[in-house]
Amino acid sequence: MESYWISSTPKTNYPTLNEDMNVDVAIIGGGMAGITSGYLLSEDGLKVALLEADRILLGTTAHTTAKLTSQHGLIYDQVKRQMGAEKARQYAEANEKAIAFVANLIEEKKIECDFSWQSAYVYTQSEDYLQTLQDEQTVAADLGIKAFYQTDLSIPIPIKGALRFDNQAQFHPRKYLIELAKMIEAKGGKIFEQSRVVDIQGEGPYSIFTLNGKKVRARFVIMASHYPCHNFPGLYFTRLYTERAYAVVAKAKEAFPGGMYINAESPTRSLRSLPTEEGERILIVGEKHKTGHGQNLSQHYENLMDFARELFTVEEFPYRWSTQDCTSLDDIPYIGQMTSDRPNIYIASGFRKWGMTNSTVSGIILRDLIVKGESPWQDVYCPSRFTSSSAANFIVQNADVGVNFISGKLKPMEEDIQVNPGEGVVAEVKGHRAGVYKDKDNEFHVVDTTCTHMGCEVQWNDAEHSWDCPCHGSRFTVDGKIVEGPAMKDLETIVFP
Repeated sequence: MESYWISSTPKTNYPTLNEDMNVDVAIIGGGMAGITSGYLLSEDGLKVALLEADRILLGTTAHTTAKLTSQHGLIYDQVKRQMGAEKARQYAEANEKAIAFVANLIEEKKIECDFSWQSAYVYTQSEDYLQTLQDEQTVAADLGIKAFYQTDLSIPIPIKGALRFDNQAQFHPRKYLIELAKMIEAKGGKIFEQSRVVDIQGEGPYSIFTLNGKKVRARFVIMASHYPCHNFPGLYFTRLYTERAYAVVAKAKEAFPGGMYINAESPTRSLRSLPTEEGERILIVGEKHKTGHGQNLSQHYENLMDFARELFTVEEFPYRWSTQDCTSLDDIPYIGQMTSDRPNIYIASGFRKWGMTNSTVSGIILRDLIVKGESPWQDVYCPSRFTSSSAANFIVQNADVGVNFISGKLKPMEEDIQVNPGEGVVAEVKGHRAGVYKDKDNEFHVVDTTCTHMGCEVQWNDAEHSWDCPCHGSRFTVDGKIVEGPAMKDLETIVFP
């Protein structure tokens, strides 16, 4: 249950914010979007402070597939139909430039991060997707991407058709970003870990308060916290939904043939090679579902391992992990000014599991908006945009939130608490709906199941041993500590028995 990206890199140890300070830009979140933004703004001479609730680069950035690609499933024909050819061009150009930006920076700074150029493939085993693939190829090629249609692959999967993007890449995200973090400090920027932001006040300059009561005063604020931690401005909790996905690493007798692969249909199957100190491995990712939904979530790992065994002679699975990402209502990230009445607060969220390029795009756009006042890609990513698809999806996603809010309150509870070691159940404890977990030492860990974000009832996640909110994706440990937001307060604990 450990990410290879984390296990193969040193831990960071930046200080906690313990005194008030003034800066030009405060960045909330120490993932790829935050670190990239901090690097670029520091290079432009701005005084930067980056605040991370945990340690930097331990969240979604450390649980990614780490494909550096402009091929985001089947997106370009969709964007053209929804938003027009010009915005589709912006999206294509931004992500292609992001690949070049990372590649050039790695070469210029001589960053050792297992970078390699690869072709990226989206394939289908269904006749139903052939026309969609061909339409995508036509649009992508028209937008300047080196996109080609083909009918076979180098990996042993029988397919009906595939779309290949050339000049794409893969890398080790933590090795790359740890070096960028050092460069932020070298330019005078400050990075603070274990400094959870709990409030933003003022109308500019802004005061950003951390859990221990310290504050950073800044002219500009970038919210790169994966899911916005500032709840009501822009109502982003109604405009984002969260999904989980799973990853396994396989050691196989066969050599991986190169390339990066993902299928068009469900369930998702994504593959790429993984160079390690022990030799080449294969990274397989997929099995997505909305956070807090589903039963027997451990089965998702089994499904991926079964898929790997069908293709390769697998000797072992040395790593496995899960991840979580946010998706916007129209599948394009929100990057830019958070709301019109807060002109210097910016947001970067909704990467839809394609965060390696879109996080880099975020850093470039936000640097341009702060330093230059405009970006050539700002329109397609504009957080205040409106499309017909986003309106329809708004109804679907928020109806689902409403259903889960109500059903969570009405769901029957266990009358007699019977739980085995390593299991969690929802039960009534001292008149409260409670999440009860028994550890391997037969000790109970009991929490109030009401999520501290918006009041939905969390559900037990047997795969990760966590309490997950089905409404907005907050996750908590068995002791109620926040794993990931948007919640900013831990679950209440209940003394038991």
